[in-house]
Amino acid sequence: MSEDVQRFSVITEKSLAELRKLINVPIEDSLEPWCYEATRDNIRHWAHGIGDDNPLWCDPDYAARTPYGRLLAPPSFIFTLNRPFSGYVGGLAGVHAMFAGIDVTWHRPIMLGDQFTTRAWLKDLVEHHTRFAGRSIQQIYRCEFYNQRNELVAEGDSWCFRTERDTARERGTKYEEVKKKPKVHYTREQLARIFSFYEREEIRGALPRYIEDVKVGDKLQTMVKGPMTVTGFIAFAQGWGGLYIRANKLAWKQLQKHPGLGIPNKFGIPDVPERVHWEDDLATLVGTPAAYDYGPERCSWMSHQLTNWMGDQGFLRRLEVKIRRHNPVGDTLYIDGEVTRIFEEDGAHYVEIAQRATNQDGELSVVANGIVRLPSRG
Repeated sequence: MSEDVQRFSVITEKSLAELRKLINVPIEDSLEPWCYEATRDNIRHWAHGIGDDNPLWCDPDYAARTPYGRLLAPPSFIFTLNRPFSGYVGGLAGVHAMFAGIDVTWHRPIMLGDQFTTRAWLKDLVEHHTRFAGRSIQQIYRCEFYNQRNELVAEGDSWCFRTERDTARERGTKYEEVKKKPKVHYTREQLARIFSFYEREEIRGALPRYIEDVKVGDKLQTMVKGPMTVTGFIAFAQGWGGLYIRANKLAWKQLQKHPGLGIPNKFGIPDVPERVHWEDDLATLVGTPAAYDYGPERCSWMSHQLTNWMGDQGFLRRLEVKIRRHNPVGDTLYIDGEVTRIFEEDGAHYVEIAQRATNQDGELSVVANGIVRLPSRG
């Protein structure tokens, strides 16, 4: 490493050993979640933050006419309910954390008025060698989500990769070619093509999609997300509630409690690491090409495609998402899905769907696998 660059913390055997002591230990003093309750406003803000205008989440009059009789929240609303599950990981102070995936099972829908408690713990630490930053630690959390009746609504794992910022910037090879490319610039015609996907986007809604009408090999409608802008990332943070996005006295109190969070910006002001999502200066310091999207945001886009497809009477049972690269400002994401299996379990009918998301250059961004329960004419 050169001597004139900013230095960040590294992964040490001591810090890793201290973190390993927390495996399977319940997180009692957890960080306050953004949402405790699925209110009309919280649901709408979350849905709009991921670009989802499904009336089942956003229109009370429409929702009243459905079998539920009231608004539901998108399944991905669980990201607002627990901080460690959402990527705010503990330990390894000063080592970068990048949200990288989920494997979640839902047991019941999230209804308007539901109030939540959660149980979370560090499940495992797995060492990897990556092109992005060499040695990386996969930090896996387990979380359970309960409603006010103590019913288990959802449960699953989420994980981040902890990487050394200096190593990723100076020795990482993952984005060598990307950094050499000219910055993305869209023509009027290219933008018109992207926006045509939004114009054609179908929400199945009240029209049931019956299991009898689905066959292996069926393709889901391609969903587009982007072009990525800092404005879009901030829109997501409005619904999700970035933990470190605090102002004035509350920002000061946060840095007093966690001094390691403060990374000086170009004005010499200590600011939080979350600004990699809106500041190119810090994003490039940690080894990425530019400011980039949030991991939970991208997981939610994958579930958005599935809920559009399945209709009001469908139910997202399980979703596994693996994030493969960053989406920097300027990228456009194309999400495709295909039915790979149809099966019955405990008298219910299910469809398994493989999803892939690629950017405008055909580079793989996400792979996912969803399981959806559908109604039967029988």
